[in-house]
Amino acid sequence: IIIIIHRLIKTFGRKKQTMATQQEPEDLSNFTHPLGFYIRGFYALQNTNYYFIFLSVVYVVTLLANFLIMSIIWYAESLHTSKYLAIFSLAVVDVSYSTALIPKAIHTFLFNSRFVYFDACLTQIFFVHYFCSMESFALCVLAYDRLIAIYFPLRSNTLNSTTRMMLVILISWIIPLIVVVIMVALIPRLSYCKTTIVNSYFCDHGPVFKIACGDYSPNWFMACFYTVGLFFAPFAFIVLTYMFIVRALLKIASTEGRWKAFKTCSTHLTLVAIFYIPILVTYVVAWVNVHIDTDTRIINTSLSATIPPLLNPIIYTLKTEEIMEQIKKLIKNRKISSING
Repeated sequence: IIIIIHRLIKTFGRKKQTMATQQEPEDLSNFTHPLGFYIRGFYALQNTNYYFIFLSVVYVVTLLANFLIMSIIWYAESLHTSKYLAIFSLAVVDVSYSTALIPKAIHTFLFNSRFVYFDACLTQIFFVHYFCSMESFALCVLAYDRLIAIYFPLRSNTLNSTTRMMLVILISWIIPLIVVVIMVALIPRLSYCKTTIVNSYFCDHGPVFKIACGDYSPNWFMACFYTVGLFFAPFAFIVLTYMFIVRALLKIASTEGRWKAFKTCSTHLTLVAIFYIPILVTYVVAWVNVHIDTDTRIINTSLSATIPPLLNPIIYTLKTEEIMEQIKKLIKNRKISSING
């Protein structure tokens, strides 16, 4: 998949450059694609190597935790339901998002390899932003599952079968794909005649197109569309689903019944808060043009990108009784097998 996307972006960029050459030969001297970009990283913060060592530890724990929860769901037949299919999808996105971001950042700064070739930079922009938006849509899918389970308790298995959940997940993967492909495909049309230093810790979409010369309004429009369509809109959908969930909970007569039903949503609400609050604050601040120094922005964006994939499986494991039961069974079976062995 990486190779295919990489070649498509490269081909599209060459076509754009050829078209620009044919249509505006007099501006050829201003139409330049750099060989690559230089990732600045932290501007003034000292001993940043320790921070990226911390991110490497976060990455390893993220992989272990997510692969654990995926293995439990995969092998436990009792967890082959629409709800755990959505959780499995979230775990896949968590692993993919972290893998698209952290290993390259570690290689860039711990091994002092800050130069990134142009096509490789576009490839990283695609995968980081795609899986980031996928994280948003995965939380939407979980909200949809909770809405069906609580608002239609007697028909939830029919309305939200595993087949339908697979279709919902597939759609949630396709929509961000289309938006991000268009967003990245607009970058090769830009000219770079001043600087190629990216003020971020990876090939970030905004810092890359903002250092271009000339008009980058289409890129700015797609950045806004990406933010609104793939983050604000999903967040609004989640808020709307919980309005219906609260309405359904109020119809439950007993307080114990209400609390039991709401408890099934508490895990999801925790994940929503952990993921959306830092991201929404970051994008709102960027929109209103409030100046934040580069180091603060990098710490904020890197933590908001790496901590949710780490915490998601841990929170689901600790707060979900079915998963805890499967873990206890696994430990018990291993103890029995070791005794018998």
